[in-house]
Amino acid sequence: MRRLDLTFTALLLPLDFLALFAAAMSAYALRYSQAFIEIRPIFTQIPFPQYLATATGFILVWMALFWIGGLYSIRGRSAWRELGRIILASTAGIMVVIAVVFFQRELATSRFVVLAVWGLTILYTWFSRVILRLIRRSLLRARKGHQMIAIIGQGKSANDIKSLYQARPVIGYTVVRQFKSWNEQARQDLEKLHRQRKLDVILLADPDITKDAAQDLIAFAANQNVTFRYLADLFAASFTNIEVSTAEGVPVIEAKRTTLDGWGRIAKRLFDVVCSLLFLTITSPIFLLTIIAIKLDSKGPIFFSRLDDGEPVERIGEGGRPFRYFKFRSMFDRVHSMRYTTLAHQDTRKGPLVKIKDDPRITRVGRFIRKWSIDEFPEFVLVLLGRMSLVGPRPHYPEEVANYKPYQRRVLAIKPGITGLAQISGRSDLDFDEEVKLDIWYMENWSLALDMYILLKTPLAVLQGRGDT
Repeated sequence: MRRLDLTFTALLLPLDFLALFAAAMSAYALRYSQAFIEIRPIFTQIPFPQYLATATGFILVWMALFWIGGLYSIRGRSAWRELGRIILASTAGIMVVIAVVFFQRELATSRFVVLAVWGLTILYTWFSRVILRLIRRSLLRARKGHQMIAIIGQGKSANDIKSLYQARPVIGYTVVRQFKSWNEQARQDLEKLHRQRKLDVILLADPDITKDAAQDLIAFAANQNVTFRYLADLFAASFTNIEVSTAEGVPVIEAKRTTLDGWGRIAKRLFDVVCSLLFLTITSPIFLLTIIAIKLDSKGPIFFSRLDDGEPVERIGEGGRPFRYFKFRSMFDRVHSMRYTTLAHQDTRKGPLVKIKDDPRITRVGRFIRKWSIDEFPEFVLVLLGRMSLVGPRPHYPEEVANYKPYQRRVLAIKPGITGLAQISGRSDLDFDEEVKLDIWYMENWSLALDMYILLKTPLAVLQGRGDT
């Protein structure tokens, strides 16, 4: 999902609220204006505070009807089709108003206000959305918010879609490279583009590609955490989660890596922010006690945020991009690198991760805060900063991620989390392969209800003490 589209879709909610509120206030102002009173005298006054409270309630109902009517869908549609949906949803909304007025026997309610609200809602809502469309199209014409796309193939279909993207910047794609076929040179060039953050999408448009080469390209896109698409008439593949779109009549299929997209992504981010703020507020006394205990127990900083050589600690986040990481220090100072040297023989975990049994580097306070996962409480700050999510795959060190197998890199498609399906299913007692399978299942079956279930189960997993997170 293009970030520009996600931003403009998110803006629809506050914009519609303002449009509905403006329609309600305009209708009231028109009815009680001196010019209108001279035409039609007022027999019963509607107090403004009462009108304001009632209007606010109806606005929320109206927006729910907009949602049901598909007006907050991520999928684009023409302005005229959107106007039709606005008219239908607004008509349903005014029917709700009329029904409430009738059953509450509010006979004094102005019929003019009711009709004016209906007409002005359609006008204001459509006008605001047209303005938003124009702003979005202007940004895309200026190639702002474009996704960088590389095309594999040089046949007629490939050349046609490349010409289309170049001629119509409002579609939102900039072609950074076109390759004749998928080969080792193309792989190296695409890896370079990805490192330079100039690659978001790979579009396969080569009808002569072999099945093995196609599968290799799909695996490459997954490893690099870029979106993979192919022209619909090229080959048939088995994907459980695909999305078909068209570019000027040319069908293009996207193999989606996760259901976490569109409004789901927005809802998850809002959920993360609200829950993190609440958690940090409630646990602030625990933060203070932990800081004091760490300082009294051993020498060194409060937070583990730098490696033994002074370099900042990094973990790998969404899209395989590193981010600055910190948590409460649970080990003695400057002993992190021992996990790869003097303590390497005590590594008990199979796979790319390192797990030291009976780790001598851990302090007395560190052992306690690790047991109860208090050392990871600062991760809620990272959630607020947008580097992590409440629920998702665990973030690992760059040197660990470098040893991932190709299919294991699929977990980098979303933000890492404080907890996850793997953590409530066994914490660190699971093999890494089992953990990855659970994380991939979570990505493919994400829902806000699933996030809430995992969060509610996490304290129980901590209390049962199955390994350390």
